[in-house]
Amino acid sequence: MISQPSQATDFDIVIIGGGPSGTTLASLVKKYNPDLSILILEKEKFPREHVGESQLPGISSILDEMEVWDKVEAANFPIKLGGSYTWGSDNDAWDFDFYPAEEFSDEARPAKFEGQRKHTAFQVERDRYDEILLRHAEEHFGTVVREETMVREIMREGDRVTGLKLDSGEVITARHYVDGSGHPALLRKAMGVETRAPDDLKNVAFWDYYDNATWAVEIGIGGTRVQVRSLPYGWIWFIPLGPSRASVGLICPSDYYKKTGKTPKEVYLQAIQEQKEIHALLKDAKSSTDGNVLTTKNWSHLADRLAGENWWIIGEAGGFADPILAAGMTLAHGSARHAAYSILEIERGADEAWIKKFYDEKNRRNIEQHIRFAKYWYAANGCFTDLQEHCQAIAKDAGLKLNPSQAWRWLAQGGFSNQSIESAAFGAFDLGSSKKLVEIFSGKESKFNMAKFNDFTLNLKNTTEIKQGKLINGKIEQVTCYQRGENILPYTGIWKQMIDILKTESDLQSIVERIQSGVAMNTIGGARNIKVFQFIQTLEAMLVDGWVLGKRNKSRPLMNLEAGGRMIRSAKAGREAIEESDVSSKYFVFED
Repeated sequence: MISQPSQATDFDIVIIGGGPSGTTLASLVKKYNPDLSILILEKEKFPREHVGESQLPGISSILDEMEVWDKVEAANFPIKLGGSYTWGSDNDAWDFDFYPAEEFSDEARPAKFEGQRKHTAFQVERDRYDEILLRHAEEHFGTVVREETMVREIMREGDRVTGLKLDSGEVITARHYVDGSGHPALLRKAMGVETRAPDDLKNVAFWDYYDNATWAVEIGIGGTRVQVRSLPYGWIWFIPLGPSRASVGLICPSDYYKKTGKTPKEVYLQAIQEQKEIHALLKDAKSSTDGNVLTTKNWSHLADRLAGENWWIIGEAGGFADPILAAGMTLAHGSARHAAYSILEIERGADEAWIKKFYDEKNRRNIEQHIRFAKYWYAANGCFTDLQEHCQAIAKDAGLKLNPSQAWRWLAQGGFSNQSIESAAFGAFDLGSSKKLVEIFSGKESKFNMAKFNDFTLNLKNTTEIKQGKLINGKIEQVTCYQRGENILPYTGIWKQMIDILKTESDLQSIVERIQSGVAMNTIGGARNIKVFQFIQTLEAMLVDGWVLGKRNKSRPLMNLEAGGRMIRSAKAGREAIEESDVSSKYFVFED
């Protein structure tokens, strides 16, 4: 790999920050264009502690593209199959799994990124994880890394960065400057880019690490779930990080913390004592920090823009969504991947204005959707007195003028499903999951609209064709999309496959048979049913947005669709399914 000596001062790309967003961008740019020189400036010496250990499955595919999956898997981090929650209209525990836990096969580790592992995530010790990624960018791809190097000044002329002045007085120059500095947001602040922070998500986090903690559940070899337990004033996370090590934290509103008049440690330990299940998991555990509870301001925020004349903002520097959705690292890796592809396209001579507009709008929309979803979660935890009116405010944020009951229906129909270029999904939550969450949070049934019909007709009337971007193999491909008003239907991925099926089939049974036969040819194991359900949910999304018209033929049966299916279910049902399967598992028996 082509690199430059560490003493060089001029590069193609300079990145402030050696965390996951910075190393993702560096590795992907170097993978697809090794001739570009890249410098990472990191103020600390790795390894170093960092909060944010829980991942979503979308990160795994990015790690594989970075060619670092094998190294991360070899670190033997616990496999995250999903989460266990007490949240919603009652206090009963329920599980959300990325992959059916009862079909998770025992396999030796380290394993390859294939089969069931394409649907799972990691729970990582960030000091080890971040160092793996930094050394990979440095050693595998030839990125220049300078640790313990502080950027003291962002030199600028208008909206253009002209250089970075270091503590030593040295000036680093580049053609592309990237802010991956996280919460300090050095470049963003220097360029005068403001952020917006919703008042109802101004929280604080208190956490500690424990040795000899007990996992609540073990599934197969290395599989487990994160535990999320709600309190009247916030919630607690329990994240297994190793065979007997765990991260345990409390999130609560900053106003609540201030009103208690207590120290962070006192508030934290009181919460642990009050949440009996978490307290039981820590019965024989010992703080690995000698009780020095760690703290941070945990405010959701979104920058007004993410790109400028010759600079980019990635990761938390550009925005952060509350950790209740465990989306922080997904947003960091994802925005860095998109920025890498954008720089690669600009280097090829692509339309720079279109590339930057696409990057800015897509990633700001992703962050904003996660912030809206977090607001909804907190509303369902009793932080707001009228959940329906709160949903109306969320719909208004999305640009919709709906009364409370209309807003409620909008959420039940998948209002949080951030339309992906590939399929109808939002983060780790697909359309069915979103509907099931509405049921759990409200106590009201949330059905699929398509369950009323058995005859479907494709409706592309009064549409115009536009182009959107699709990131693949280091390039941003422009793909055809249909647009009607504010709604956009991509002609790629599962959307395209569903459109093509509807061009020749209208009967529900025939549609389902076509889906099942296609999936059976390309998918194996427990992922097969997941894939089929993705198609069904895509059809549902197309129906809701008017791309498909539904009719009822009384001579033919309807489909019985349950929101969420087995991916979101009561903890009791999930446990029984595992016990009836051949999957080895162990549950912690909680005694009140």
